[in-house]
Amino acid sequence: MTRAAAALAALLSYAVLTIWIDKRWAWSLFQCAVFAWFAGWAALQIRRPSPIVASIWLVPLSAAPAWGLLQLASGRTMYRWQTWNSVLTWATWLALFLLVLQFFQHSDARHWFLRFALYFGFALSVLATVQMFTSHGKIFWLFPSGYSDFVLGPFVSRDAYAAFMEMMLPIALWHALRSRRDALAACVMAGAMFASVVAGASRAGSVLMCVEVAAVLALALGRGMVAPGAVARGFAKFAAVAVLFIVIVGWQTLWHRFLQPDPYAGRREFVLSSVAMLRDHPWMGVGLGNWPRAYPAYALFDDGTYVNQAHNDWLQWAVEGGAPFFLAMLALVVLAFPAAVRSSWGVGLLSVWVHCLVEYPLQQRPVLGAWFFVLLGLLACSDRRFERQHHERHPQ
Repeated sequence: MTRAAAALAALLSYAVLTIWIDKRWAWSLFQCAVFAWFAGWAALQIRRPSPIVASIWLVPLSAAPAWGLLQLASGRTMYRWQTWNSVLTWATWLALFLLVLQFFQHSDARHWFLRFALYFGFALSVLATVQMFTSHGKIFWLFPSGYSDFVLGPFVSRDAYAAFMEMMLPIALWHALRSRRDALAACVMAGAMFASVVAGASRAGSVLMCVEVAAVLALALGRGMVAPGAVARGFAKFAAVAVLFIVIVGWQTLWHRFLQPDPYAGRREFVLSSVAMLRDHPWMGVGLGNWPRAYPAYALFDDGTYVNQAHNDWLQWAVEGGAPFFLAMLALVVLAFPAAVRSSWGVGLLSVWVHCLVEYPLQQRPVLGAWFFVLLGLLACSDRRFERQHHERHPQ
């Protein structure tokens, strides 16, 4: 199982470190690796059958690619090629989720991967911050990004970077609270992650990470995970480190962005246009992946730039897939919410779902979705363990 965790860690590391590449091949290589792994597991199941681990969470997640196939079969998509691409992306996420269910039932494998995510997130936060101030917009100080500032490691979008760190921060705080020996180191790593998002000046990311800190500490206190004094000491350590790092990297740019008179300018019009699209295509949608193609007919302004997303993943899911697709995504949130609260570290996934209301972290780069659904799979594994313990303690 540890080998599977290491293989998954290597695969996801490659995905993040190549997220800046716009060419199709980078993401296609990742997809091929995932489908090859899935095919190998399926072939082994045929030769030597073993129990297949399932989860009710698979129902809404499986509905996503299935809905895209239904749109293709019924001709209810504006552009078939985009819908096929979206189906492949959702199938990749589904395959990752299912593989995690099979290979991460043991807590040792889950903890190994979460520790890897902690170290990887910390290393990336240091790299991103140093690079942002010294590379003049070059990725890894080598590759032109097309931007002159706020290029954070392999991320050319501050909001995509913030969404990634939103998944990592609660893991760091969880480690700090559950291990007295590693508490200070985990707080330092959490502080570096938080400060890097502040330096990148992501408004939604900064606010959501503040909420995450409060939520994780409150859950730890409320569930009796640690003593109140330990929670207070943990918060003091994190706050001291975070403030120190923020003073070093600077908070002024973020503050100026908060002072903008209308921070929702432009996005408000995208939302209104999306609502109009949904009104015209309420049940089947315009086809997965087709929001950019449908948008020009509903645009309320034209500033000469190409609008590639709705800047609201939830609304875009509704527009592209109709009400049934939106409800499937909402059902996944409802199913995952109790497990995320019980785990504490799963709060990061809830945070990304909230971020989807004002940005497009999952639509923008499918790599973020890959990390998201791997962590969601780990959460589902943890939840199955909780359910088994509950039934053992309360037999029918």
